[in-house]
Amino acid sequence: MAEDPKLKVVKTEEADASAEPAGIQKPGEFNLGKFKSSRAAAIAGVETLQVGLPILRIADAKDWVRLHPDEENYWSDELCFVNVPIKGQKRDTLHLIDETLAMRHLNSKKILRFRLTLATKPHDVFFLCQVPSQNLDNSWNDSTLRACQNAKKLWTEVTSRREEGYESYKVTFSHDKDAFPEPKWPKQSLDELIYRTFEDRRIEDENHPALARLIGAKQKIS
Repeated sequence: MAEDPKLKVVKTEEADASAEPAGIQKPGEFNLGKFKSSRAAAIAGVETLQVGLPILRIADAKDWVRLHPDEENYWSDELCFVNVPIKGQKRDTLHLIDETLAMRHLNSKKILRFRLTLATKPHDVFFLCQVPSQNLDNSWNDSTLRACQNAKKLWTEVTSRREEGYESYKVTFSHDKDAFPEPKWPKQSLDELIYRTFEDRRIEDENHPALARLIGAKQKIS
């Protein structure tokens, strides 16, 4: 019998090839749930690195403060600083400066000298605290230094007594020693914390634009 041209016999292999391959899920069978994220972004046991910290006097914190108890490793030596006017900013910006450069180019009154230590407000709000190292017979500096020493162990608040007629700070301790959780101090070294804080504010050579600003020199354009 002749084959009807309108009919085509399809072999079993050809029919199977046109069907949806086995093993591929249809949209209704897709389970998005197994791709859902359920873990924190931070890896357990890895702390958040401190990038740059505010620099405050203990009285400027206007809150309870603790200072790092390890004075050998987390209290710096006396360092040299200058305040530099920055275009577009209302307040001068504190810079580290090489002492040799400072003494060679600047009036001694412009050079600030103090120590830095790692400090925190309650609940690990970290900052670098200025610790007096000069003119310690001054009542303001003396009371500040005593407060800083006490704050190594106790939550301490420092307020001015000027309105009471005294040229010093009032040092107050928290009602309860455990009023706030113990600080979870960063494991970064103090050197690294200071380096990151002053990353763009270190005057180390005579070509630094901040030094040119301070001495009234024309800034070099690279």
